[in-house]
Amino acid sequence: MQNLLAGCRSTRPLLQSVVGLGHLNGNPRVAQAHKLPDLPYDFNALEPTISADIMRLHYNKHHATYVSNLNIAEEQVAEAMAKNDITRAISLQPAVRFNGGGHINHSIFWHNLSPKGGGTPKGSLSNAIIADFGSFEEFKSKLSALTIGIQGSGWGWLGLNPITKRLQLATCANQDPLEGTTGLLCCCSLLFSKVQECVVFHKDVMVPF
Repeated sequence: MQNLLAGCRSTRPLLQSVVGLGHLNGNPRVAQAHKLPDLPYDFNALEPTISADIMRLHYNKHHATYVSNLNIAEEQVAEAMAKNDITRAISLQPAVRFNGGGHINHSIFWHNLSPKGGGTPKGSLSNAIIADFGSFEEFKSKLSALTIGIQGSGWGWLGLNPITKRLQLATCANQDPLEGTTGLLCCCSLLFSKVQECVVFHKDVMVPF
């Protein structure tokens, strides 16, 4: 379990950078501009599971748009706070949350993908899945049942409950971030949309649904 705990990513540092704590504390400075993270592999590295065209679409268009809109929203918040326009600053928070969540979720997602993935998970992740879900097949069944209920776009997550130290499944609508919504620490993520590919990934596993 200690190895699994170490491997699970807390989104708190990224959440803190995205929400612009300086803005919320009354400091009107503009936070350092967010940037697209470098991909740890080539666009075609995940073929044939995910095509290079799909990777380019999600990275260069979707993720890039979230980053751009997040920077714009944070700059607008800073301008509003500089004018002491609290109403305007509050009205911009949904844009910060949506685009910040999109940036957080995709940043985690890219690093959950593995060109060398495949098969069933191994080691501490496998042991935890069996302990908490009974089997890997049962885990997949429960994850599929949970995510199929998402209306429109959203995310399915395999997370670690830091209190119970057990794995737990969760969904987040639209671009809501996992830890900021559920308190779970990320183990792996599933980008889910009624019109997009549906695949769950981890460094040790890549399972198309």
